[in-house]
This record gives sequence, structure tokens and C-alpha cells, in this order.
Amino acid sequence: MQAAYLTAHGGNEVVSVGPRPRPVRQPGEVLVRIEAATLNRVDLYMRDSGAGITHTLPQIMGIDGAGVVEAVGDEKGGRGDGPERHLHPGQRVTLYPGLTCGRCEFCRRGEPVLCTSMRLLGEHRDGTLARYISLPAANVFVLPDGLGFAEGAALGVNHLTAWRMLFTKARLQRGETVLVFGVGGGVSLAALQLAKAAGARVIVTSRDADKLARATTLGADATIDTSCEDTTRRVLALTDGRGVDVVIENIGAAVWTTALKCLVRGGRIVTCGATTGDQPPADLRRVFIRQLQIFGSTLGNPAEFGELLSWCEQGRVHPLIDRHYPLTQVVDALTYLESGRQFGKIAITLGDDD
Repeated sequence: MQAAYLTAHGGNEVVSVGPRPRPVRQPGEVLVRIEAATLNRVDLYMRDSGAGITHTLPQIMGIDGAGVVEAVGDEKGGRGDGPERHLHPGQRVTLYPGLTCGRCEFCRRGEPVLCTSMRLLGEHRDGTLARYISLPAANVFVLPDGLGFAEGAALGVNHLTAWRMLFTKARLQRGETVLVFGVGGGVSLAALQLAKAAGARVIVTSRDADKLARATTLGADATIDTSCEDTTRRVLALTDGRGVDVVIENIGAAVWTTALKCLVRGGRIVTCGATTGDQPPADLRRVFIRQLQIFGSTLGNPAEFGELLSWCEQGRVHPLIDRHYPLTQVVDALTYLESGRQFGKIAITLGDDD
């Protein structure tokens, strides 16, 4: 089968597209023919170094994906807040990207995303930028009819991460105000979509005026151009001096102090990244005097993924795809991702060559 895989660490010269062994379905697994995957920042990290992530080269890239069931036994697919569903060949599916042990204390208490031996596709094992993948049935979810394969793939990382940040961690309520930093990023854009669908007021930031304009068309209630505006002053002006209820951020050190200043007393900040550094000033006096709540979050649970898919089935959320690339042009797609110019997900489509 054709796949995009890493042969070493470095730049795009270590990314190869060519034949790799087709996986063999094991008992309890589902063989899926991948039709589309989308790129994530971690794909660049794995290409560059993968430092701190146990993996073996060569390794197939890609964390999220969607496709069609090729072969299955009597297994039932993943579930959310509804019943498990029997899977059958030809069924359209999307994938939950984390493989868990099911035995550790966190798995047993219903928090498998905290599994002590979690393995992620495209990080700890072969991923989704291949024509076929074989996964435990619990990782395979039915794809809602209203979504294409690229849109279904886009849900597995960015939208699931944003879902957990907003609803599990921050417990966002209708009518609250959310500040989302860096709306051009995948998680931030997903947070805008989900928060609006939940009935929240959303303020977004970016240094790119075009991205702010596009965010407005997606429902952003207010925008802040951080290249020429003071974020804290603008937020306080927009909230009559009160501040926002929730901050969603994955930028880290460069915005951390500002983010805390933008929160109302008792407000909640949820972070899932640190692209500009992971050692910001703690500002502890502000944290305890204003009784701010700080949450860390990564990915989400299979049950949360099921809830997200239910929203998609109801037409409440529709992932935005910026560009499509064939697998043979994955290097061009990675270069585009690295440029930061995208607004929405970058999709990789898999061809008919098995």
C-alpha cells in the first residue's frame, strides 16, 4: 500500500511517499481503507525530532483519518452517549486517534485520555497517511452522513481537543463570553465553531486581518488584531470592564499574562499548547486574589468524541477544510502547514492505488 512515512528526523527530505506493508487485521480490530486524513502541528514535530515520544523509524505519519470499513469480525464500533454500533464492510467511519490499555486506574475510572500507556497514531505507532490501517474496534466511529471524509478526519484532533477544553474543563454555559487566542490555528478555529454552536459570545484574536475577517463570517462576535491593538484593553472595553468567562489558548508564554488579565473574577482558562514557550510568569497573586481557575487539556475521551459526532449529525458543527492535497504532494502540504497561512484544516486525500 502507499503511505507517507518518516525515514529519519530533519526537514521535508526525511518524508517519503511509497509502498509500505499492508496491515493485517487482528482479532478485535477493524481494517479501514483510509480516504482522507488532515495534518496537525504534531506532524511537523514528529518530522523535526519527535523528541520525548517513543517511536521507531520508519514510521507512517498522520494522526487523524476517515475512510471505509474494509474488513471486520463481530466487533462493535466506538460509542459516545448512545449504544455501540455493529460495523460492517463499506461503512463510512472516522477514527479516534488514541489507543489505551483499558486497565490502568484512569481507564478504569472512565478517563482513558489520561491512560498511562496511551499510544497515539502517527506518534507512537504507524498513523493514518496510508491507504489502510487496522485499529481496535473501540477506535472506529460511524461517520455522520453530512460530512465528507476530510471533514470527518478533521474532528479527531482539533475539534475533539476544543470540545474537551470548552465543555469538560471550562464547563461553558450558554450566554458566557469566550476569548479564543490565535483563531487561525486548528484548535482555536474549532473552539470558535463549538462555542458559537453552544450559544456563547466569542471574541477572537489574530495578527492576520484576513483571518479575523473570515472568523467574523463564521460567527465571531468581536475580533482583536494583536498586531496593532492591546488585547487586554480591547477585551475590557468589549465586556464593560468585566472580563471574559473563559479563555482558550495554546500559544503559551507570549500571551499568558494577557490571558489572565482578560478573565473575570473566578474565570477559567484552558490551555492545550505552548508554541511560544512553556515557562510564562505564573502571576500567582492574580490567580489567587481573583480566584482564577487554570486547566490543562489534551485531546479528549472516546465518549466525548461520540458527543461531538452527535452534534455533527445534528448539523450543529461542520469542520472547515482549507486545502486538499493528494498523498503524493504531502511535502507541499507540510510546507503550507509550516507557513501558518492556512485557515481551516489541510486535508490529504488517499488515491486508488492500494
